[in-house]
Amino acid sequence: MNGRKRNLLTLATGTGKTFVAFQLCWRLWQMRWNMQGEYRRRILFLADRNVLVDDPKDKMFVDFGDARHKIEGGQIVKSREIYFAIYQALAKDERRPGLYREVEPDFFDLIIVDECHRGSARDDSNWREILDYFAPAYQLGMTATPLRADNRNTYAYFGHPLYTYSLAQGIEDGFLAPYRVRRILSEPDAAGWRPYAGQTDRHGRLIPDEEYHTKDFERVVALRARTDAFARHLTDFLTRTDRFDKTIVFCVDQDHADEMRRALTNLNRDLVRQFPDYVCRVTSDEGDIGRGHLSRFQDLETTTPVILTTSKLLTTGVDAPTCKNVVIAQVINSITEFKQIIGRGTRVREDYGKLFFNILDYTGSATRLFADPEFDGLPEVETAESIDLTGQIIDYAPNDEAPDTALREDGYDYGHGGDGPPTGGDQSGLYQKYYVDEGYVEIIGEIVYELDGQGRRLRTVQYTEHAGNIVRTLYTNHEHLHQQWVNPLQRRQVLSELRARGIELNELRRIAQQPAADPFDLLCHLAFNAPLYTRRERAQRLQRNRQDFFDQYGPEARAILSAMLEKYTDYGLTQFAFPDILKVAPIADYGNVMEIAQHFGGPQQLRSAVEELQALLYAA
Repeated sequence: MNGRKRNLLTLATGTGKTFVAFQLCWRLWQMRWNMQGEYRRRILFLADRNVLVDDPKDKMFVDFGDARHKIEGGQIVKSREIYFAIYQALAKDERRPGLYREVEPDFFDLIIVDECHRGSARDDSNWREILDYFAPAYQLGMTATPLRADNRNTYAYFGHPLYTYSLAQGIEDGFLAPYRVRRILSEPDAAGWRPYAGQTDRHGRLIPDEEYHTKDFERVVALRARTDAFARHLTDFLTRTDRFDKTIVFCVDQDHADEMRRALTNLNRDLVRQFPDYVCRVTSDEGDIGRGHLSRFQDLETTTPVILTTSKLLTTGVDAPTCKNVVIAQVINSITEFKQIIGRGTRVREDYGKLFFNILDYTGSATRLFADPEFDGLPEVETAESIDLTGQIIDYAPNDEAPDTALREDGYDYGHGGDGPPTGGDQSGLYQKYYVDEGYVEIIGEIVYELDGQGRRLRTVQYTEHAGNIVRTLYTNHEHLHQQWVNPLQRRQVLSELRARGIELNELRRIAQQPAADPFDLLCHLAFNAPLYTRRERAQRLQRNRQDFFDQYGPEARAILSAMLEKYTDYGLTQFAFPDILKVAPIADYGNVMEIAQHFGGPQQLRSAVEELQALLYAA
């Protein structure tokens, strides 16, 4: 309406950029709008990856019917109205000056550039030539990332955003999922790795005698033991939470993604036998097969794939509402790329039970970028700029040294929209990677990072301190927690509340090095500095102080209750699960469920006895 030709929307990942684009196109289409006010109108939806145009074309924009057309195969059909294309299909190459030149500059009335931060606005980019050629069209850029050093060209080209909606605002409003960051540290990442004298790699090549660190792993030296350690830790984490929680693992390159897939497959053989696609690699090499894996991963109705390993292909523009775990196994130097990666987990799906997600960081990238003073979750534009009345920036100095995140995010040339360095041994001078198959790597530390009260920056807490903070948030004091805990039904609610905030009792006992502690006592100890008792101490105190409880029953019933108490001593509260506890030895030796119940006078009396046993266990 104002005649502003270049426009920008900055909307956090998961807040509906594609939906906004569809609504805009649909309303303009229904109005029979175009820049000349004539009936004819043509809109181009432009991106840098096929998945970013195929998904909108086949799903969100389906109501446009036959008016849709994807430009591919070196031809442009000029009789349609809603066009979809990737830059590469239009750009010049060695055979032609550029497919875009086969139509007039005013052919399109509106061009929507999705994920516009991915290099399209660089002055020296051949993609920029496409936008300059179609200068008569209105151009709308859409991005999830605020102005940063690595996307200055985007903001210089499109101007100040018409509207912004931040990740922090989306979380506060309830539309986006909050997150928890886990920093996991391995031996070589903590202390570095150095080959022994004369050590050769998988292909017999001598490994240069240097000390290698996180930035070198999977780029210069690929340590299979390190990948295996990451896979072991991730498998253990899923075992403690839910082995069917959808998970995306971001690796360094396609080769690393395949190694990670192999390691995770080997560690989850029981599920892989039942679900052959439990772990899949999705990179550009997989083509249609990989897109099939991704489609099933995104589908709410399908169970598998559960774990996808990838490198660059899924960093942006992929809607994965079921993703509960974002795993970072590569070094990320760009806040822009980091925001895109964590965006894979920000969708809320209440019907799927997804109200938050985890970021598992194995390289320190996430925690380092979260700690960046610029990263506060708010997509605010820097004020060191001047704009004219139409909103165009007229006093702005873009950083020519800023990396083109689409092409050279880590120093290697992947080609347009590429997915990582080529796989295999000798890389023809591009770069050389040494593959080390021997050795064993341990995970030596794990730290939880949490947002402060304003949701603006992360602070480091040990997992035990984090658990104590959560308990104090939910319960005002020791007595308040005790009231909820003594009732089995309310206790299940307590455990559910803790799990929803990332606290698993088995994991907590392991990290606190208190395997024999009663969970209630451990929580009270961490939150309120209460005395710490073991399960055996609680059981012995009950038998010593409340013998009258046992005396009211016959010998068989007393023996059954004592056996339950012994099971609790050995294995914890899960042993009170009803009626499963009645089906294991030595309790099962007293007969089937009904026969055991008769020793107490009936099923209801049996249930009441077990509930009273639990209440007395925590009476003091």
